Amino acid sequence: GGIAVYTAIVTVALLAVIGLAIDGGGKLRATERADALAMEAARAAGQAIDPASAVTGTDVRVDPEGAQAAAQAYLARAGAHGSATLSADRSRLDVTVHGSYPTVFLAIAGIGSMGVTGHGSARMLHGITQPQ
Repeated sequence: GGIAVYTAIVTVALLAVIGLAIDGGGKLRATERADALAMEAARAAGQAIDPASAVTGTDVRVDPEGAQAAAQAYLARAGAHGSATLSADRSRLDVTVHGSYPTVFLAIAGIGSMGVTGHGSARMLHGITQPQ
């Protein structure tokens, strides 16, 4: 009788540890994905240059509003929810992605999902011979 109780307690504890490892790893992967999406959106924003001056070869300038729109468009195409904000001096674009990880084992304990957030940024540098 005593071994059955011990086995039940150890089994429940072992399942809890396995569940935490699986859901913890899943949340970590979801956070990494959110970070990657935010960084890729920021990278896409850095490609938003003013085409009129770039085509003529006179200057390469980053269009801050175009960069912000490019980041938002990237997030929309990726199916991610987030925001892209310009700094006050319009020299930096910060992208934040929000998502969630649906739990597997923690759902038994009433925790159905865990929130995740990813961050990325891009400096709005421009210039032909050196960054400005």
